[in-house]
Amino acid sequence: MLGEQALNTLRASLQPYLSLLTQAAESISVQEISNYPVFILYEQAEEPGIGLPLIAAGEDTGDLSWSVNASTLEELAAKKIVAMANVDRFREVYKTHPHDICCLVWHEQQGQFVFLPQAPSPNSK
Repeated sequence: MLGEQALNTLRASLQPYLSLLTQAAESISVQEISNYPVFILYEQAEEPGIGLPLIAAGEDTGDLSWSVNASTLEELAAKKIVAMANVDRFREVYKTHPHDICCLVWHEQQGQFVFLPQAPSPNSK
């Protein structure tokens, strides 16, 4: 698991991509794919095999060494990353973060859920 300092660094690195993640989360919800979008963050060597690629670490992402896949609670439950017995509890925690993006940080074969503030809507002033 990542320590607090590493998580803060990761949050700062993702700042330029929050708008993209916010839009993707909204699309997943609006298209009725899921009410619980989850973004999988991982370093290239640790491809978790979950979700669809959204951001690939590399030359186009500057100093971002993490890749991001878009997924859903339903996929995480189907792949037994979130135990079926914990799905309702996950939903309750998720609902307490209505203005955040849910991320599963995959590091050293362990997962850690974190919530990041969504990017401000371009229409809000």
